Amino acid sequence: MAAKRFTERLHKGYAQAMELTAAPLAEEKSRYQQIRIFDTVANGRVLTLDDIVQITTRDESAYAEMLTHLPMLEHGKVERVMIVGGGDLSIADEALKHKAVKEVVLADIDGRVVELCREHFAEVNAKAFKDKRLKIEIADAFEYLGRPESKTRFDLIVADRPDPVGPGKALFGETFYDRVKGALKPGGFATFQTGVPFYQPWEITDALKELAGFFPQSGLYLTVVPTYIGGFMALSWAGNGRNAKLGTPAGIRCARARFASAKLKTDYYNPDIHAAAFALPEWIKRLVP
Repeated sequence: MAAKRFTERLHKGYAQAMELTAAPLAEEKSRYQQIRIFDTVANGRVLTLDDIVQITTRDESAYAEMLTHLPMLEHGKVERVMIVGGGDLSIADEALKHKAVKEVVLADIDGRVVELCREHFAEVNAKAFKDKRLKIEIADAFEYLGRPESKTRFDLIVADRPDPVGPGKALFGETFYDRVKGALKPGGFATFQTGVPFYQPWEITDALKELAGFFPQSGLYLTVVPTYIGGFMALSWAGNGRNAKLGTPAGIRCARARFASAKLKTDYYNPDIHAAAFALPEWIKRLVP
């Protein structure tokens, strides 16, 4: 990385570059990956892992809020949440905004990511770190999901997984989805990062085929995170029960009423965005098996 510029080359034949305002705040190799945190001219503070953008303070709400508030408001009775990965704690922060939540378990394999994000991303996660309902497990989330104490424990599991490279590979595929199902309560939901369909179309098709093999209900909705370059980001979901389905007219009406009652403070999510997230462009519909 040049002194004043970071370039991400996640997608073949395409790159995005960010101008830095100063030298990186953190730059080190953990046991698992290269971690960098730096401030930029256009996108605020940025975390990258192995030179792939994970979070920016400018647009993290479009990702974290949609993975949490959308399923939580449709469910209506979420008490226990598990976050797979999520070491920046942006998703934990959103889940903890719900007063009915009794426990949020965050399982991230890389303790250095958690430590560095606590130091440098207080704007995003300071409240979460102070909340006694948060339990941080520095552990392999795949292994954690398979523990006896995880069985039918959670109302919502959010897979804030990276792209399927390096230590993130274990968080994709049928064995992972089987463990997620085992850890969900009946009627619970799981949400998953499923890539940017413009550049990663296969992720939608593969994920939905695999989810359909384990869950009676599953599907797709969209958000837009500018620094996850390529336009729409696909978020897939699975419901652990015949009636556990997201995006129905009744579910959206309930979410609207609950949002008004909860008085949640958000930057991206609102009930209109919730309803619109299930409208798919034709080219994305064709990726759905």
